[in-house]
Amino acid sequence: MRWDPARYLRFGEERSRPFADLLSRVPPVEEAEAPGASPLVVDLGCGPGNDTPVLRRFFPGARIEAVDSSRQMVEAARASAPGPDVEYVRAEVRQWLADRRAAGGEAPRAIVSNAMFQWVEDHLELMPELADLVAPGGSFAVQVPANFEAPSHALLRELAARPEYARHVTEPLRAASVRAEDYLRALARPGWSVDAWETTYLHVLQGPDPVFEWISGTGARPVLGALPEAERERFAEEYKARLRRAYPVSEAGTVLPFRRAFAVATRI
Repeated sequence: MRWDPARYLRFGEERSRPFADLLSRVPPVEEAEAPGASPLVVDLGCGPGNDTPVLRRFFPGARIEAVDSSRQMVEAARASAPGPDVEYVRAEVRQWLADRRAAGGEAPRAIVSNAMFQWVEDHLELMPELADLVAPGGSFAVQVPANFEAPSHALLRELAARPEYARHVTEPLRAASVRAEDYLRALARPGWSVDAWETTYLHVLQGPDPVFEWISGTGARPVLGALPEAERERFAEEYKARLRRAYPVSEAGTVLPFRRAFAVATRI
């Protein structure tokens, strides 16, 4: 699937806000062991670079390794948030983990991730392995959307299951949300302290069909990208009509409730 950085960034501020909320609960990053060296922070699923300034604000003086599996996202990130303090790496998370284990080297002071793990199969089993990379006193912090049972996603699955669309859509669509409690259980082990919670954001969106514009940049991509042009246009119009009924316009705008799960695991 191709990512469209420009479409994703139409709601960049709303997408970055949960990341700032996550980082506010991460303990301060200590200095690197080597005198004069900067601590290392890893951002898994860096997207188009809109979260890099947020990382710089929370971890001043840190070196950032920003990882994403999408070539389009990595290219956009290099262009939008360059600097000697950040290295952008294109890699799928499991390959990145294998490469990191093979290479050894410096242990990160923090590994953070904003809205990536919902795309990773069996990510609950993977998270403890990634957390084990951090240095003593370091943290593994994640934010994952937990709204896959919301009308936006239920309507997407319902419409994509119709025969004229289903024959083109081969990638399964997630139907169940993971809860903060699941992350707590996955990451709580001897030698670790885990803080987990959930937040529902009420995003007030403006413009025509804003919920479609939001989800077409993320959760609807597997469907929209799989459909031929004619079917894609017909699907989009039907989907927009259903979303307008599910998310009516108010005086303030279109309100999109969005539940997210958070977890910060700190190595004691």
